[in-house]
Amino acid sequence: QVQLVQSGGGLAQAGDSLRLSCAASGRPISSYVMGWFRQAPGKEREFVVALRRSGGSTSYRNSVKGRFTISGDNAKNTVYLQMDSLKPEDTAVYYCAASLMNVTPFTAKGYDYWGQGTQVTVSS
Repeated sequence: QVQLVQSGGGLAQAGDSLRLSCAASGRPISSYVMGWFRQAPGKEREFVVALRRSGGSTSYRNSVKGRFTISGDNAKNTVYLQMDSLKPEDTAVYYCAASLMNVTPFTAKGYDYWGQGTQVTVSS
């Protein structure tokens, strides 16, 4: 079992950068596929990016490629989401998640543990 505690986020203007953190306690994050999802008001939770610690492979949503970067720090047992060149359409509650699956899941259903969520609001 793992507990995920998120920090970061907040208000930004278009073009700004923000960084989200997701600190895990319990099992090491290398045991999981670590993902970030987001949910805008009235919309479904959508996949943003995932990181398979073993092998280091990443998968990004097309709309964030080149702007968002996921990384992990095994020593701190923490995953980060660096968000650059933010756009108003990035506004959402962002969630980190951990999956025990052996492949990278691209839907929320594939994740076993979730952080509490953090609001990111980007103004134009």
